[in-house]
Amino acid sequence: MAGSAAKDRVVYPLQKRVLNPVVMLAWQVGVPPPGDALLETTGRRTGRPRRTPVCDGRDGDTFWLVAQRGRRADWVANIRANPRVRVRFRTRSGVRWRAGTAHILDEDDPRQRQRRLGQGNLARRLCFCSSAAMGTDPLTVRIDLDAG
Repeated sequence: MAGSAAKDRVVYPLQKRVLNPVVMLAWQVGVPPPGDALLETTGRRTGRPRRTPVCDGRDGDTFWLVAQRGRRADWVANIRANPRVRVRFRTRSGVRWRAGTAHILDEDDPRQRQRRLGQGNLARRLCFCSSAAMGTDPLTVRIDLDAG
């Protein structure tokens, strides 16, 4: 546990202050990184939209996420307060938003989920592998996407 806490003290600030802003900028200028997606939750205190870069875990009408910090992740806390979310991801015809309802899955194996989602797509595999390497308390979240 001590190693995990130390890792979290290093990885979390690096990701929040360096990596995530770069990925967010790429989305804003219209060049989203392959294998990445955006998750939009509603802030549990502010009620305002909150966007977070995540790995593209789309599988048909289901979108899978693995929270590296588990229930300590801000976006997981937002989902616990309001499970209605949106995800933005690449499609063959461009980039699109889809709304859905998120479900926290304590019983799912997040490492296995990451391995399965990364199969057959190099960009997604790289995203999920780096996410797994930085994770300290992984937790699976399933989003059932609305028809659309």
